[in-house]
Amino acid sequence: MITVTNLRKTYRQGERTVTALDDVTLSVPKGSIHGIVGHSGAGKSTLVRCLTLLDRPTSGAVVIDGRELTAVRDSEVRTARRRIGMVFQHANLMDSRTAAQNVAHPLELVKTPKTDVNRKVAELLSLVGLTEFADAYPSQLSGGQKQRVGIARALASDPDVLLCDEPTSALDPATTEDILTLIRSLTHTLNLTVLVITHEMHVVKRICDSVSLLERGRIIEHGPLREVVSQRGGSLGRSLMPLPAGTVGEGLPELELLLVGDTASAPVLSELTRRFDANVNVIAGTVETLGGSRFGRLRVEVDSPRPLSEITAYLEGAGVHVEVAA
Repeated sequence: MITVTNLRKTYRQGERTVTALDDVTLSVPKGSIHGIVGHSGAGKSTLVRCLTLLDRPTSGAVVIDGRELTAVRDSEVRTARRRIGMVFQHANLMDSRTAAQNVAHPLELVKTPKTDVNRKVAELLSLVGLTEFADAYPSQLSGGQKQRVGIARALASDPDVLLCDEPTSALDPATTEDILTLIRSLTHTLNLTVLVITHEMHVVKRICDSVSLLERGRIIEHGPLREVVSQRGGSLGRSLMPLPAGTVGEGLPELELLLVGDTASAPVLSELTRRFDANVNVIAGTVETLGGSRFGRLRVEVDSPRPLSEITAYLEGAGVHVEVAA
């Protein structure tokens, strides 16, 4: 559904050329949710502007459902942009308009008949659970309710793609959960393709099917959550499943273990203790379900008369990803 190929964006600052995006390539299947993560200055905002044609890329292509948006004429940009619904960090509602009037605004801009506007607004407010707040002004709504109005407004043009730019970073944890649940539900209900720009790993873990790490304008890691977390040495996988602070060990050899799928539920450490006459102390650990797969990341201290190389070879043979801790 979304295909970005060799996207590049440069700016001129005096005599200097600044590269904000450098050869960005990614593909997001229809009906899935893809996360773009990165620190401040990584190029996330520039990517959003290029995807929505608020900025023309210097080179490269953005294709949505077979149509290359980056090839449309300037006179066709507004029509092409309607295929992308935009949800912002702050809802950016018009204070002088009610919730219903805010949702109606994009429909009014394209001169939709009044009866169709009223019907569509009622449908969308019902979809986001705000029917009873149709006549409320933004000052009368909570942060989560405002964001729901913003989502309904983004869906008014029946877009193929929903682009969410930091959609929950201004919300409290409970409201964040509600909004993420809503986005996930709408993805299935409306068969949307969703791109989430965020710096919050919790958002990625909660709703995304796949993820890309953007750094200095380049995508340096990319893939389904299971593949990303399973990748050896990947910084994105460690960020998605960080180890909590553990106790100080006793100077014995330490291993960092990543267990995936069935291995995460298998009695690997018990078998290790039995086979190698080993004492195994778990210093830190976490177990989570990401992208439909169960993962366990453990840092363990091992005391055994057998060589460490034999122990790591056994664990690798059992399907465990092993790193000897520094």
